[in-house]
Amino acid sequence: MGTLLIRGGRVVDPSQGIDRVDDVLVRDGLVVSIGHAGTQPIGKADETIDATGLVVTPGLIDMHVHLREPGREEDETIESGTRAALAGGFTSVACIPNTEPPLDTQAAVEFVHQKAARADTCNVFVVACVSRNREGKELAEIGQLVEAGAVAFSDDGAPVYDAELMRRAFEYCRMFDKPILAHEEVLELSRGGVMHEGLVSLVLGLTGMPAAAEEVMIGRDIALSEVTGGRLHVMHVSTAGGVALIRAAKARGARISAEACPHHFTLTDDGLRGFDSNFKMSPPLRTAVDVEAIIAGIVDGTIDCIATDHAPHAREKKMLELDRAPFGILGLETAVGLAVTRLVATGRIGWPRLVEAMSTLPARILGLNRGTLRPGAVADITIIDPAVSWRVDVQQFRSRSINSPFHGWTLQGRAAFTIVGGRVKHRLDRG
Repeated sequence: MGTLLIRGGRVVDPSQGIDRVDDVLVRDGLVVSIGHAGTQPIGKADETIDATGLVVTPGLIDMHVHLREPGREEDETIESGTRAALAGGFTSVACIPNTEPPLDTQAAVEFVHQKAARADTCNVFVVACVSRNREGKELAEIGQLVEAGAVAFSDDGAPVYDAELMRRAFEYCRMFDKPILAHEEVLELSRGGVMHEGLVSLVLGLTGMPAAAEEVMIGRDIALSEVTGGRLHVMHVSTAGGVALIRAAKARGARISAEACPHHFTLTDDGLRGFDSNFKMSPPLRTAVDVEAIIAGIVDGTIDCIATDHAPHAREKKMLELDRAPFGILGLETAVGLAVTRLVATGRIGWPRLVEAMSTLPARILGLNRGTLRPGAVADITIIDPAVSWRVDVQQFRSRSINSPFHGWTLQGRAAFTIVGGRVKHRLDRG
């Protein structure tokens, strides 16, 4: 595969406690070294990237992505979704199993792996179903799915509603040391809702989804995790109360991790005042108080990871009336810009914490041999231009869909190079 030299970038790798300007040498798809003092001369590299002024990190990992294939290829395919991931700086994604049919069999997991190999873009890891057909009635074949390569389990899009089934899921997944990625929602409280229940929903006359719908289920699953010793990962935390519950559980030593999405630390329910369905998502956009709590949770580590919940929908679906339009927005191609703009540029977190949240910890939670630039590691590398200012244009997205509320926004920070297995898969055209 040859030799790649990344020269003069700010190398940030929390797995090794590295944050310094240095060179990274890659040979035959593996990281050889960071810096070359005392090493053998490398001679002329097959390719050299001048990373002066750029940030060089372990490849970013998005552990919450909806690729839609099989069944909803009009929204997204494995190939289009992974091309969007590369453009966003992600070298790996974990795809969620609410496809049609759901990813609840060995054959379904193998299908995704085969399609991803054919696309030859970024790494695709499969999150398989907790229950058969995502119906919440009986467990999927957890052991067989692990054997097929599933890295975690989730019925995302819906909660695992039966508490006894969830308890058994924790017990089975504990045997394989796999986490359950939980969509936390009490359906009786949120049914029929289109946005956060609060002052804005009252003014607009729209049915709301209360914060309690999320927080009650988080509390239940924390209790079940503590009873069983199973690993709980709380998906797309959106409420201040949810952050407080997770913080308290971690203080008790519970085996719990959590993620937040860029839209939940950037937008509020005020976005729905224009009745734009691109602001409709589940869990919904909350209040400014909740946004601040999410950011505080990222700052202090209560929330481990930043994940996108990339949820593409064909244009005609989002053009329906607000109560009929589906939940969800795109996330892969704007995540880095939003995180840099809202968190790093404002001084809320530094680059090491951002890389930890978008690479190191997702790899650790999912048990992936990624998220590091240690010598001998697979050379999945993201190089970010932290200073570039760019305008979001959904017409330029690699995704098949355009359902983003950030169209027209100006963001700071963007992936300049995305390198997978030592191969440059994406280069930013900087004019």
